Amino acid sequence: MSSDSKPRVPLVILGAGVTGLTIAYIAACDSDVDFDITIIARDMPGDWHSQAWASPFAGASWSPNPLGATDERVRRWEQITFDRLWDMAPSGLVKRAPAKVLGETDGLLSTIWWQDLVRDFKLLSESEVPAPCKVGAAFTTVCINPFEYLPWLRSELESRGVVFRRQYIRSLDEVKPLVGKTGLLVNATSLGSRSLIGVEDTAMYPIRGQSIIVERTGLEEFVTVRSGGGLSELPTSITPRPGLTQMNIASLNGTYQVGSWDTSLDMSAAKGIFERCSVIAPCLKEEGTKIIMHTVALRPDRKGGPRVEAERISLPLVRGDGLAPNPGGDAEQPQDITVIHAYGMGATGYQRSWGVAIEVLSLLKENM
Repeated sequence: MSSDSKPRVPLVILGAGVTGLTIAYIAACDSDVDFDITIIARDMPGDWHSQAWASPFAGASWSPNPLGATDERVRRWEQITFDRLWDMAPSGLVKRAPAKVLGETDGLLSTIWWQDLVRDFKLLSESEVPAPCKVGAAFTTVCINPFEYLPWLRSELESRGVVFRRQYIRSLDEVKPLVGKTGLLVNATSLGSRSLIGVEDTAMYPIRGQSIIVERTGLEEFVTVRSGGGLSELPTSITPRPGLTQMNIASLNGTYQVGSWDTSLDMSAAKGIFERCSVIAPCLKEEGTKIIMHTVALRPDRKGGPRVEAERISLPLVRGDGLAPNPGGDAEQPQDITVIHAYGMGATGYQRSWGVAIEVLSLLKENM
């Protein structure tokens, strides 16, 4: 379909994390619809010191997550994303890395739903599993460096005419003039969906993650240790990162503290992370290891699982308690808009991003 014959549709995306950016990319590259895309966010790629968003501080690799065992839609998102990232490896933005998942109990082996999703899967023999772990599996995974990947996404979007607008949106009423009468809205505000007036999703909750970014030669393997079939509060993992601009970088994780809003750095936790990771990779304690930075971020998870669906919302917002902010001006004129929600990915935003984006594009087209 030629660009002249394609319908032109305003599309506003709230949120510039990996989910929002990937949705924008898929929409901008669509061959059927000419989306006029504006991304509105408080935090943008380049805001590496803001703890108000999670994407810069993610481990950003594919690793097993329990929800894929029971949710077919999540499994589909992850398969699509893994395959897409795998194919991106020649660009240097994605690293194909040997990987191991090690378990301290036999529970790890009860949830290997992902063996056909990854590459080169095999169960480890007892002699291949280091103590104190009892079981393990090896495979080849994909790893990303957020500090390179997010700017690449932004650059690609800007080259396709996508507009970035820095603004803190407190209420859906604020975006009504930008959506217009024929536009669509994507809500990819992650943890912000808990306080965004008009959404106010109290099922959202944080998972506090603390990590150490190091520079160290020899860290080429992704390794994660699980206490059972799921995730413990003190998971241990080492994630090597691709390096277009940063070489020999790895992320040491971490913590998985459900419900914690604390973004302060805990150096005692950092010591524990380093010690646990050094058991896996003794080279960390050798001369030449450099601590690049400590990170603390809140992963945006959701009770009941991720929310990816369309909703029709009447604006301006009317509340029974009369506490909705007055939008003022043209925003006071009644109008229904379609909102596509895409949030609640927890610690798995990167590994679901392309699959979620493709589903959101389908929802956008269904609601044009």
